Amino acid sequence: MATQELSGIPLGDTAAKAQEPIGNHDDRPTGQQGSPKQSTVTNEPEQTGGSHGPAATEKGKSSQPSKDFQPGPAGGSRLTHPNGMEIFPDLSPGEQETISHEALTQAEATIIADDGGEVDDDADRDSLTDGGYESDVHNEGTSSLSSSVRDYMFEHGRRYHRFREGTYNFPNDDPEQEREDMKHAMMKLLCNQKLHFAPIGDRPQNILDFGTGTGIWAIEMGDKYPSAHVLGVDLSPIQPHWLPPNVEFLVDDIEAPWLYPREYFDYIHARHTVMAIKNWMKLFRRAFEHLKPGGWIELQEIHHHPVTIKAGRTVPPEHPVAKFWALVNEGLTALGIDFHAAADSRLADSMRTAGLVNVTERTFHVPIGTWPKNKVLKTVGLYWRTILLDGLQAIALGPLTRGLKWSSEDVETFLIDVRKAYMDNSALMYMRLRLIYGQKPQ
Repeated sequence: MATQELSGIPLGDTAAKAQEPIGNHDDRPTGQQGSPKQSTVTNEPEQTGGSHGPAATEKGKSSQPSKDFQPGPAGGSRLTHPNGMEIFPDLSPGEQETISHEALTQAEATIIADDGGEVDDDADRDSLTDGGYESDVHNEGTSSLSSSVRDYMFEHGRRYHRFREGTYNFPNDDPEQEREDMKHAMMKLLCNQKLHFAPIGDRPQNILDFGTGTGIWAIEMGDKYPSAHVLGVDLSPIQPHWLPPNVEFLVDDIEAPWLYPREYFDYIHARHTVMAIKNWMKLFRRAFEHLKPGGWIELQEIHHHPVTIKAGRTVPPEHPVAKFWALVNEGLTALGIDFHAAADSRLADSMRTAGLVNVTERTFHVPIGTWPKNKVLKTVGLYWRTILLDGLQAIALGPLTRGLKWSSEDVETFLIDVRKAYMDNSALMYMRLRLIYGQKPQ
């Protein structure tokens, strides 16, 4: 393995051995564990051949779920949290499979019908809990790396990355890591347990996950595709060190020049990065350069703009939740971030401009709160509301104090009404999830 240097961090065999492991993870699903290994800091995994799925046959937006949303194995399978606890222990596997498939269909269409969709009249009295969900993987202390990476900075009582300081405007401390893992649980539940939508085939060889966060998606992809080498990249070394043998993590800024081999990756993935990336066009051009012919890039991004299923679908601008996101948008704009990048087709259009083909867009709707009637969507809504509530301070501090020059005290005062507003189920709010994937021509 050749030794390279990426963003000021020496890489390669010698450097990797000098680093101590990052984090801890030994709770991978039973039957998928393999031989765990410790994470190394490397940017040139062993190169092997590639394998690609069929090209997408559909361009543009799809109004109905396609064949990639088929239910699970015959006989059904139980829906579980990442910690292994069942979400719906009172339902049979077949019933769980049915409501999960129905939820995905509704999230893409029925739930946002002008007639009000399917709303649970008992939502305000619902006693649904998170079924024992807790972040069971990434909340332990992590070992030290080189000072340039591990020397965190603290601001307004929250911990931020030191490497490329200020590039990412949100914390990386334990509460934020737990929130990121709950996002992963919510996404899997909404998407019928799918980790990706691009047709990458059964044996992808090299996978890149940028903005990997706690690494939970990369780890599950490594378990799902033992043929693949999965590389997770993030500004913060908050990932675990006990991993599937085919998963590694690298501290890097994905918007800096890439030193990965050209035409190397079968699949590039990003999720929840829309409030971090400044130059999407440049990123897509780099992805195109480093994808193998026939390889795929996929984004899974939520547009954090509240909408309602009520007539007009507009949340009044004076509503505390709408006002919150308007201010976050204003702050991020001052910091050079396009908050509305996932609002429409601009990301898909940028993919096409970069040379990608078979670009497919799909829109799903993520409820805020327990107002949906479908049990899966009710749980998704509970998760998403919890994620938003737990993240209010984390989301607001950077944009409002750095971008708008608010004091932290003013931020906390402002958040009081926002918290109350999120608990109002009668608002029937949701946010749009954009799934966008495109292919490099063969």
